Amino acid sequence: MGNIVRSLVAFIPTDRCQNYVVGDLREMPLDKMVDLSGNQLRRFPGHVCSFRELVKLYLSDNHLNSLPPELGQLQNLQILALDFNNFKTLPQVVCTLKQLCILYLGNNKLCDLPSELSLLQNLQTLWIEANCLTQLPDVVCELSLLKTLHAGSNALRLLPGRLQRLQELRTIWLSGNQLTDFPPVLLHMPYLEVIDVDRNSIHYFPSLAHLSSLKLVIYDHNPCRNAPKVAKGVRRVGRWAEDTPEPDPRKARRYALTNEELPEQQPPASPPPIALINS
Repeated sequence: MGNIVRSLVAFIPTDRCQNYVVGDLREMPLDKMVDLSGNQLRRFPGHVCSFRELVKLYLSDNHLNSLPPELGQLQNLQILALDFNNFKTLPQVVCTLKQLCILYLGNNKLCDLPSELSLLQNLQTLWIEANCLTQLPDVVCELSLLKTLHAGSNALRLLPGRLQRLQELRTIWLSGNQLTDFPPVLLHMPYLEVIDVDRNSIHYFPSLAHLSSLKLVIYDHNPCRNAPKVAKGVRRVGRWAEDTPEPDPRKARRYALTNEELPEQQPPASPPPIALINS
């Protein structure tokens, strides 16, 4: 039924469509959350900016390419989802929301991020996957509390050495980029727990055995000729991770995958928008 309604809404003129979709949002929601995901929105409904105590705002899967300056009134926002829209640049007003902890920007058309993003010093999770990034924006290295970085499905060829500054970073997802070498900076980040470099073009993996906090490394779908060495108990996902011999067993130790459960990550690796609502 929901799909039928959305299909009908798509044929309603923009203003009338917006009135239909947000018609019931005239008062501050009790749960301090507004979810307008998947509603064919082409402009942000301005009256939502009057909900000053709003904590979570989901705008995923619409047709937005701009946001009004009035969004800056939502200074209590902690979660903002702008993924699956048409943003070519990140609206500056987002950088004024200093309480943000989680920011979803995946599946847009971003080629860079503004330097003002560094103002978001409470940001702990940043999703920028499936954009048009050819290099990791320098400003990401200034987000000192960042714990989780999702930067897969871009066109990254390397990572900046400054990434080493992020001593709170625990998980980094780089699947589906254009890395030809394992990023050297990651070798100097012993606090990393999860490294995902699946679906790149890495030919050789250096030893990761010295990364004392590492729990999981995903390196599948690379043209590598060796598996990364890891410390005992670290889970590996890729060629030669279990019983298949490596090309040169004399030069590469193999470790078996363990059944040790990983700590839950927040948010999950690939949550659909509806899952975010329930989290």
